[in-house]
Amino acid sequence: MTTAQRVVLPDSVRTNGTTPNPWWSNAVVYQVYPRSFQDSNGDGIGDLKGITSRLDYLADLGVDVLWLSPVYRSPQDDNGYDISDYQDIDPLFGTLEDMDELLAEAHKRGLKIVMDLVVNHTSDEHAWFEASKDKSDPHADWYWWRPARPGTTPGEPGAEPNRWGSYFGGSAWEYCPERGKYYLHQFSKKQPDLNWENPAVRRAVYDMMNWWLDRGVDGFRMDVITLISKRIDSAGRLPGEYGSELEDLPVGEEGYSNPNPFCADGPRQDEFLAEMRREVFAGREGFLTVGEAPGITAQRNEHITNPANGELDMLFLFEHVDFDCEDNVKWKPLPLDLPQLKRIFAKQQSAVKNAGWASLFTGNHDQPRVVSRWGDDSTEGSRVRSAKALGLMLHMHRGTPYVYQGEELGMTDVHFTRLDQYRDLESLNAYRQRVEEAKVQSAESMMAGIAARGRDNARTPMQWDGSAYAGFTAPDAAVEPWISVNRNHTQINAAGEFDDPDSVYTFYKRLIAIRHENALVAAGDWQLIDADDQYVYAFTRTLGGEKLLVAVNLSGRTVDLPRDAAELVQHGVTEPDIVISTYDASHAVVSLANRELGPWEGAAVRV
Repeated sequence: MTTAQRVVLPDSVRTNGTTPNPWWSNAVVYQVYPRSFQDSNGDGIGDLKGITSRLDYLADLGVDVLWLSPVYRSPQDDNGYDISDYQDIDPLFGTLEDMDELLAEAHKRGLKIVMDLVVNHTSDEHAWFEASKDKSDPHADWYWWRPARPGTTPGEPGAEPNRWGSYFGGSAWEYCPERGKYYLHQFSKKQPDLNWENPAVRRAVYDMMNWWLDRGVDGFRMDVITLISKRIDSAGRLPGEYGSELEDLPVGEEGYSNPNPFCADGPRQDEFLAEMRREVFAGREGFLTVGEAPGITAQRNEHITNPANGELDMLFLFEHVDFDCEDNVKWKPLPLDLPQLKRIFAKQQSAVKNAGWASLFTGNHDQPRVVSRWGDDSTEGSRVRSAKALGLMLHMHRGTPYVYQGEELGMTDVHFTRLDQYRDLESLNAYRQRVEEAKVQSAESMMAGIAARGRDNARTPMQWDGSAYAGFTAPDAAVEPWISVNRNHTQINAAGEFDDPDSVYTFYKRLIAIRHENALVAAGDWQLIDADDQYVYAFTRTLGGEKLLVAVNLSGRTVDLPRDAAELVQHGVTEPDIVISTYDASHAVVSLANRELGPWEGAAVRV
């Protein structure tokens, strides 16, 4: 077991525009999906004691922060993103005492814990929502309640307040007979949206956040936090409501309109985030805030993460993981368009050149495994090489890298073939909506789309070893894991990679160490080169008089080094110039001398 040792970046090296530089300037975050990480009690579901038992593994990897997906009390309609009690732990994961133990043991190892915070919506089983059903209760205005459209029968199709569709399929409105009105839910009908226009809602949220920080949590990853401010007219009506001054968008192929332009980055977004900063984080040190930011542009990212504006430390932007599909439909995936990916990353990097900060990720609990998506998992050799190439490409950017559990092993998509193998609410609802109800996609096409983009690809159990259940739970456990283990766990697992100098794990360990040690990698300027090359992703990093060329072949064929990259190495490089390579230093020197890169070969080289 080792504890990560990070060089403190001097204030002469500019990071996000504040002084002194924040502690996380050269940190790496690791996301844990608790129900799939480690089961300690044999019930088939990962838990907090399981996470605690694996802290030495994470400390050895060298990461600095653990981001936990939700472990609060929840009916688990959306795997914990539907919270019924913010100040308790769901029995599936353990107890508050188990959480305290995890915090203490993580802190002993120099690891910080960031909790997932879901405050755009709650569970419909939360006490706030139960109280809100009574129009005379003080919580009556804590959610978005609206009457049926005039001249319709409440609860019948067409009576909804507007035509908005849910991101999880069907209408974004659910009728509640007890209240006699509809409530808004952008996601599951069991996830009603909180009304952030009500100051009492915000006060309750801030009090809860302070409670967790006082307990020892080191910050929050804030789920869909940029959906909390809705656009309303002068009378408080949403677009498309009867009498609203705001016109809704047209209805799409599934029979609903898109709420996102009216709910993402709304008019009070900055106000709410700045208020949160003041009420929760002012006077505290050592915390981290990162917001999941659907609908936020790269330019808005600069504003929100600029420390002068007092909002959030960083955001997750999504254009780079949303563009590779047909007609903006997630379930119609397209092959990677590398020049387009480079342009998107360039916008994100350029926007925070002078102030603000970038989050770097290609995988999380909502995304497929990147080695299957943009790499090649068809053979063991191509899997290892492409996993390293994609890791090198991402980690050499400027910002804070996020590693999703198993990414450091090169874990792949699960490649399910039957609908009953899936557990994810989004995938199951989308199949029903698109195939059975709207009939806008064939069953075969939809199953292929779910296999390629479904969230369960990232949610199969962590592959610790080659035993029956991959070490996630005991091989003789009476209960099988909540979702099937990937069949390739006998070949891809931590036990087999831990001491292998050529493994994906060892490569990631080196990537993380480089960010800790090298100010140029952590905070140097970033510049895209050879933007139109179809195979090689190349850019430079500069700091003072130092320059680093990063060139990564994101294809399974040998390709020529593109022009601008070739010019930077025209006088030749030696092995000591190679900072890291997906093959080895000697191979990289020969490849660069020949002005080419082998299949999935990448290198960061001093020039």
